[in-house]
Amino acid sequence: MGKIRDKIDIENTVEQFSNTIYKIAFSYTKSKEVSEDVMQNVFVRYMTSDKTFEDMEHKKAWLIKVTINECKKYFRRLTSQFKKESKVLLNDWSNEQYNIYDSIMELPQKYRVVVHLYYYEEFSIKEISVLLKLKENTVMSLLHRARQRLKKVLEVEYEY
Repeated sequence: MGKIRDKIDIENTVEQFSNTIYKIAFSYTKSKEVSEDVMQNVFVRYMTSDKTFEDMEHKKAWLIKVTINECKKYFRRLTSQFKKESKVLLNDWSNEQYNIYDSIMELPQKYRVVVHLYYYEEFSIKEISVLLKLKENTVMSLLHRARQRLKKVLEVEYEY
């Protein structure tokens, strides 16, 4: 862990950048509570970092990058947690529903995340593009490719 910054520097940085960090986190997570947690993590990283900044723009860019990385960490943890919890929650599902879900979880992460957000969390393509910082066309392509992969796997499994 790095050195602890002085109290005045921390207070000024929090005052100056908390709104920006919160807005970026919210645009990724769409959750007030998660955005506040992300913001807190970003400032903890700042307080304990020994990074020196050339100017305010450099500091701002660093804080934004840390915010984006914290949001990505949140989604990685969420996906991992969902995968673990779903094994228990899926007890009420039919074998077919479970097999479909299991096939989704076997997809590469870039497809799995988009499919999960679209079908299970019911985000729109536009919302997913904002969350993942991808173009809407990219999200649509990822969904299309994921569906194609799932179709191949499920055709073999169910011999449609």
